[in-house]
Amino acid sequence: MEYDLAEFDVKLKGASEWLTREYQGLRTGRAAPTLLDAVQVNAYGSRVPLKQVASISVEDARTLRIAPYDAALVKEVEKAITSADLGVGLSVDEAGVRTVFPELTGERRGEFVKFAKQKLEEARTTVRVARDEVWNDVQKKERNGELTEDDKYTLKDELQKKIDATNASLEKLYEQKENEIVS
Repeated sequence: MEYDLAEFDVKLKGASEWLTREYQGLRTGRAAPTLLDAVQVNAYGSRVPLKQVASISVEDARTLRIAPYDAALVKEVEKAITSADLGVGLSVDEAGVRTVFPELTGERRGEFVKFAKQKLEEARTTVRVARDEVWNDVQKKERNGELTEDDKYTLKDELQKKIDATNASLEKLYEQKENEIVS
């Protein structure tokens, strides 16, 4: 009998995608529009993501320009960015909002590296939990006679290969983010 690992593959891919999203929101020394993804603006009676009501562009390495599609929303955009507590400087004009990201200190960079490492461990934990679920199911099926002992150990080897590949991928994401933070 063949054991289907498709659901396991989806969980592994989900862990990688989650870590990528977490790292996109982690500030390095450079301004990136993804840093504002979590900002919600009160517009037209509801809270909507900033990127739905404004264009966000990079002016230079430390400055983002937010230009609302509706000029009446400039104050709401300013209020939303201020309440998001991103530690950025703001300047407002009639065309929009300019956010200036301060230089990171060595201490702050160290905190960001620790935070990135913590997120890496959370992703690894997700992978371990998924592995344990599949391995327990495989052992149960083997005890019930649905799988042979050979099938069980073949699946164990296949699981380990997938885990190793995913962990290497997660580690690579971490190393890239760490290099961005410290440089």
